[in-house]
Amino acid sequence: MAGIPFLNRRPAWMQGAGALTTRWLESTMEIARWDNMRKAGRRWGWWGAGLGAFVGLVVYAPASWLAQGVVELSGKRLLLAESQGTIWHGDAVAVLTGGPGSRDARALPGRLNWTMRLSGLGLRLTLQQDCCIPTPVVMQVQFGLGRVKTDVLLQSAGSAAGTSALQTSGEIGHWPAAWLGGLGTPWNTLQLAGALRLSSRDLSFEWAQGRLRIQGQADLMLENVASRVTTLDRLGSYRLNLGGDAQGLLQMQLTTLDGALQLSGQGGVSSGGMRFRGEARASEAERGALDNLLNIIGRREGDRSVISIG
Repeated sequence: MAGIPFLNRRPAWMQGAGALTTRWLESTMEIARWDNMRKAGRRWGWWGAGLGAFVGLVVYAPASWLAQGVVELSGKRLLLAESQGTIWHGDAVAVLTGGPGSRDARALPGRLNWTMRLSGLGLRLTLQQDCCIPTPVVMQVQFGLGRVKTDVLLQSAGSAAGTSALQTSGEIGHWPAAWLGGLGTPWNTLQLAGALRLSSRDLSFEWAQGRLRIQGQADLMLENVASRVTTLDRLGSYRLNLGGDAQGLLQMQLTTLDGALQLSGQGGVSSGGMRFRGEARASEAERGALDNLLNIIGRREGDRSVISIG
């Protein structure tokens, strides 16, 4: 049988049918490939559109988002009102309030300016305000596994903003003592005058494993303080020293530099909250003029007023 040629041939009509079937299969497979490519292109298109929208949202995120974050972190005691720009570059009016339900509020003159940018595996936030932070203050935030560390750096005098000329010690800023009136009681009653001046030395904050650790030192100076509650033109000048101990917990110590009103005390901040114990006394020559003020500051015990927080 194998030697008979005509028996090995396929009829012409069968050969034509086979060719048609092959072309049909090739055409069907080509259509399927095109359909898969079209669907894949559509999926990549949606992913691209989603990624573009996300990047645009991050780049042009409004400053109000940052303002809302500050409100929540401060317990609604620090507001960034009338915010403009984006979270990366914007400005707002800094306002102190007494917290939820309080009607007390006090705004600083001018606007607080900020610039934030990526820096390695972290962020660099620069703050400046003409009235109170004339030299830029830089917050260098670094992210790690289960930890966030923030170093407080100061722009060197005479260097342009954005340069690498930074130092770890110096004055952060100064504010009018009257700004504290926005916090409500007892500051709205005392109606302080004078200046608050804050400086730092190697100051950093680290949040790790649910705990806040503080390193370095900060000094808050209260200079030439006065109050409308007394008839004296000046109460004195004071220093509140803030620093981290061996465990990274914040410790505070209040001392009097000079003046008729003598203040002293110490305390700290732990997981249980803030605790402070101190006292206020009047110099012998000014006891009559400061008697009403001592009643407001704390609990009277003879010639002194006991200050207790927490």
